[in-house]
Amino acid sequence: MKNVIVNENDKGKRLDIYIAENFNELSRTMIKKLIESNNILVNDKSEKVSYKVQANDNISIDIPEAKETKLKAQEIPLDIIYEDSDIIVINKPKGMVVHPANGNPDGTLVNAILSICKNSLSGIGGELRPGIVHRLDKDTSGIVIFAKSEYIQECLIKQMKANIFSKEYLAICEGAFKEKEGLINAPIARKENSIIERCIDPNGDIAITSYKVLDEKNIGSNIYSVVKCKLETGRTHQIRVHMMYINHPLLGDTLYGNSSELINRQALHSYKTSFIHPILNIPVTYIAPLPEDIKKLI
Repeated sequence: MKNVIVNENDKGKRLDIYIAENFNELSRTMIKKLIESNNILVNDKSEKVSYKVQANDNISIDIPEAKETKLKAQEIPLDIIYEDSDIIVINKPKGMVVHPANGNPDGTLVNAILSICKNSLSGIGGELRPGIVHRLDKDTSGIVIFAKSEYIQECLIKQMKANIFSKEYLAICEGAFKEKEGLINAPIARKENSIIERCIDPNGDIAITSYKVLDEKNIGSNIYSVVKCKLETGRTHQIRVHMMYINHPLLGDTLYGNSSELINRQALHSYKTSFIHPILNIPVTYIAPLPEDIKKLI
């Protein structure tokens, strides 16, 4: 149980804003839940989120213990790029699903993270589990970041929405680009009658990808381009759909292009991520080394 007395300078602030300013470890989402479940009381009474605090109000906060998650912890070797008490940065291998779902109940990145971080998780949504900041497709390799608390997860997601969080990918695409550098601004939506596939749709969500061709490779009678892509937005399959849209699908992408004898997955690797560390308050950058299959192609 935590208690705080409101001083004169904070008079008139909304209850949720006052709590957020004085208890950094609590996310806005968690504060709202605690107020609505009567775990946050003002002068021993329940109040609405919008309640305006008054001088000398006695605010008590009772944070329930996070429950054990139903997800299974599994000892699966991982390439850990960085870890501290707030985040863990993983270089995900190709072929690994990020989160358990129908068809993939275990053996996922989350199952592995639970085993590694079980003693340093403070809870997401009331459960002792890691918070996913962003996802990668099963066959896309590279950087995935997990938050160890709901507050850290919320901070990083806010940075993504504010375009502070930078994600750069390396892709190998079919053909030679006429424009060696450019910006693809084409909205993306779920394809009709498909659960997985996305498409360019004028009524879809805004999707922007910047790209720069780093090199061109002649393999047999074909030309392939090594391309750096930076996401300005984060739509499902964004790079894959955008490269297909400009007639340069990713090598090996069977969903949006063609299969390849050169690689048995889409040639896409999330190699660089930058953001402001929520606790250290300094810019950080993490780089994931290229996997062997893409390294051999290059």
